[in-house]
Amino acid sequence: MVEFEHGSKKLWVFRWGNNKSVVYRCSKFCVAHNSLLKWPGIQQGMLASGVTTCPGCLGDQDVIVATHGLERRASRGAKHAGSSVRTRAEQCLGGGRVRVYGDEEQSPRFSTPDAPKPLVIVTPLSTSHIQSTIYCSRNHGLQIRTRSGGHDLEGLSYVSEVPFVVIDLVNFRSVDVDVENREAWVQSGAVLGELYYRIVEKSRTLAFPAGNCHTVGTGGYFSGGGYGLLFRKYGLAADNIIDAQLIDVNGRILDRKSMGEDLFWAIRGGGGGSFGIVLAWKLNLVSIPTTVTVFTVSRTLEQNAIKLIHRWQYIAHELPDEIFSGVSVIRAANSSQDGKKTVLASFNSFFLGGIDELVPLIQKRFPELGLVKEDCIEMSWIESILYFGQIQNESLEILLDRNFRSPLTSPYYKAKSDYVKEPIPEIGLRGLWSRFSEEEAESAVIGFFAYGGIMDEIPETANPFPHRAGNLYKILYNVGWQEEDNINSERYISWARRVYSYMSSFVSKSPREAYINYRDLDIGTNNKGNTSYAQASIWGRKYFKNNFERLVRVKTMIDPENFFRHEQSIPPLVSSRKKIAH
Repeated sequence: MVEFEHGSKKLWVFRWGNNKSVVYRCSKFCVAHNSLLKWPGIQQGMLASGVTTCPGCLGDQDVIVATHGLERRASRGAKHAGSSVRTRAEQCLGGGRVRVYGDEEQSPRFSTPDAPKPLVIVTPLSTSHIQSTIYCSRNHGLQIRTRSGGHDLEGLSYVSEVPFVVIDLVNFRSVDVDVENREAWVQSGAVLGELYYRIVEKSRTLAFPAGNCHTVGTGGYFSGGGYGLLFRKYGLAADNIIDAQLIDVNGRILDRKSMGEDLFWAIRGGGGGSFGIVLAWKLNLVSIPTTVTVFTVSRTLEQNAIKLIHRWQYIAHELPDEIFSGVSVIRAANSSQDGKKTVLASFNSFFLGGIDELVPLIQKRFPELGLVKEDCIEMSWIESILYFGQIQNESLEILLDRNFRSPLTSPYYKAKSDYVKEPIPEIGLRGLWSRFSEEEAESAVIGFFAYGGIMDEIPETANPFPHRAGNLYKILYNVGWQEEDNINSERYISWARRVYSYMSSFVSKSPREAYINYRDLDIGTNNKGNTSYAQASIWGRKYFKNNFERLVRVKTMIDPENFFRHEQSIPPLVSSRKKIAH
């Protein structure tokens, strides 16, 4: 749906539903049939409504429409591939400002004027709207990109190089919490903050093991596995999903029983955009105490940060399951040396319990850190989400603001990931630290997240997420920059690639593993058309290891023509889909 703000009026390019539509336009364009639907009696500049039936499409049912005939001529499929709905609508309105729903993508790196734009953004209000979109898109060679929160790190939920439609699930965001059975149903358009808020409304001793960035959409997050403060105690988000509702390529609405265990296995960690559109997820809620403890202890390079991290590698993965332990490394000013830049390592932890239990435990296991009671804060689980999201001064209502710009990342950024199975020697850490002296590292962050706990006990094949036993910790490399410097984005991306290259001898090998929710197209992509199993295996085994083969079998079963696809979607073994013009 596209909303116009023209003077004091708010008008819509199109909407779905019951053969009715509201439009600020003299004509409409049916994406499915590349033709204008002429509306008699409608004059440009007037608010009007009328029938939008497209006889060649779905008869009297709902139909996709958009204003791509803004110069009183029809668009022709690929001819206008990537053209901006916003820009063309503004031309029609003579300068009126247009906002596309979902413009608040959390990675504006992919929202630049020259970035590919969808032919239309659909914000469905019912499942029939999604079914209709799939039907029309299949028949007319359009790809579908599905967006729940807009956090895909490579923009794959809202950008494509071929003609495409975005299904934005912003209206599919209900959360139904059942405290008695310790379960919840959450729709894919809800963000994590909405899920957390609704849980806490009903219970202070139940939670869900997911992440700290509250604006991340549940749909994409669950699809990739999803880790957070509780993952060493209870596993990933995907490990705690017990049912789901999915619309497949044929428009069928399937639950766990009707989709079968293979497909249910695949959607819990196999990545989004490959098997269908997940409408909702049934979650197993987990128990938490009323009081948890957090701390952040920071040390500079001059305060032996490298030696502390070197020691942390031997300790963190063996800490009790109730502890989350991480280290974030940034460049910072050294107050003791007239503002000269240094490297700052922040050791942060979350503990399911009180200060009096945590402090002696850390003092015994990691005495080098020098933790004291004054470093620690007791709070509730939900307050810890705000704390680690760096929004601890906000009220809980901030969790309901899906458009909030998280301080955890720069507006523009590039991320990569690694897994570490053997401690990195001090000399290796020093080499990594030296990269922070480069100009492009001004807003770079490298995060280390300890594994161990229950992650060592869950089999690699329990779901597609394979990074379990044998990992000491995961690394996130994140380099950021500001909007005014986006013209120089390649400099920053090159910095991330150089760091990643340097780390190759210290991390997992054969394959060099990666986390799909930190999507990285550098590690390999599919073709725009058919992609071979061998080609997809290049990136697929890095994300999924040997689980990739089973994912391919499931894809072949559920979507053999490869309708649901993108640059890193799971391919079928044999694709018989029709060739389309690019």
